[in-house]
Amino acid sequence: MPAACVRDMAMAETVNLKQFRKRAERLRAAKQAETNRARFGRTRAERARDEQRKKRTGELLDQHRVDGEEVS
Repeated sequence: MPAACVRDMAMAETVNLKQFRKRAERLRAAKQAETNRARFGRTRAERARDEQRKKRTGELLDQHRVDGEEVS
């Protein structure tokens, strides 16, 4: 190999594997968190609204119950 070619070759960049692994793990965790938020995440307002609807539905059903009738 001519000396000119050797001088033009750049040395490989060193990589800290510990930092690389940590960065990769953080990216995986962030991706998983995003997926979980999409699947399970609901705002406090959404949970409160659903709870209110559930409570109201139960009250309406109780109003239509015949006296002395056991719930089955």
